[in-house]
Amino acid sequence: MTKILMVCLGNICRSPLAEGILKSKLSEDFIVDSAGTANYHSGSAPDKRSIAVAKKYGLDISNLSGRQFDVSDFDTFDLIYVMDHSNFDNVVRLARTAKDTSKVKLILNEVHHGKNFEVPDPYYGGEHGFENVYQMLDEACDAIVKNLI
Repeated sequence: MTKILMVCLGNICRSPLAEGILKSKLSEDFIVDSAGTANYHSGSAPDKRSIAVAKKYGLDISNLSGRQFDVSDFDTFDLIYVMDHSNFDNVVRLARTAKDTSKVKLILNEVHHGKNFEVPDPYYGGEHGFENVYQMLDEACDAIVKNLI
């Protein structure tokens, strides 16, 4: 069973969307979760705008709950996808071994190999930003699925 973790800053916008999208594309033979590098929103539901854009595409992420990334996640998960360089650095900083580090990837590199593009944080933007993030993550998740199956 492959276990995949999606990571952003607060675990209320990008990573819960990525979790919901990827879960919808994979069978129950996979486990998908999400976390944030900061603890600002631990225990909180996803941002209402993330919930709304997910719902627009038939996904319900309203039951997800924010949590902070922990070193033990390196032991639990096979792949750790981060949304941007800052979160990549924050996760890699916690890595204990080269094996831990090798699990961490920028999610958009699944679509734009080696370009190191970031999924922008839509938190301070409008509804359009959440739509753009959804589209980016949907495309990246299609690429992840293609690589896994």
